[in-house]
Amino acid sequence: QVQLVESGGGLVQAGGSLRLSCVASGHTFKMGWFRQAPGQEREFVARIWSSGGGTLYADSVKGRFTISRDDAKNTVYLQMNSLKPEDTAVYYCAAGSSTTGYNSWGQGTQVTVSS
Repeated sequence: QVQLVESGGGLVQAGGSLRLSCVASGHTFKMGWFRQAPGQEREFVARIWSSGGGTLYADSVKGRFTISRDDAKNTVYLQMNSLKPEDTAVYYCAAGSSTTGYNSWGQGTQVTVSS
């Protein structure tokens, strides 16, 4: 397991952009972003494998969000464009190996999109 620290959340108007960052204490094979809105279950947003391969997005964010990583910095990013009020949630960074699920989680960062 690794320690994960997210940053970059905040308040933005609909149509705006934010970039989330997540720094890991060590290298991980896969890193992902999840989100949880009030009263809802945590849901998958995007994931990326080591060296930038294996990107996958939830249908709800496809074409608007872009996940990327810098392995030299053990950092994963989530560029969020064309934000909608329904994107409002706490966003969590997660990491895992090639053979396990996500076994490390960050503390979360709040994203609020106003209409």
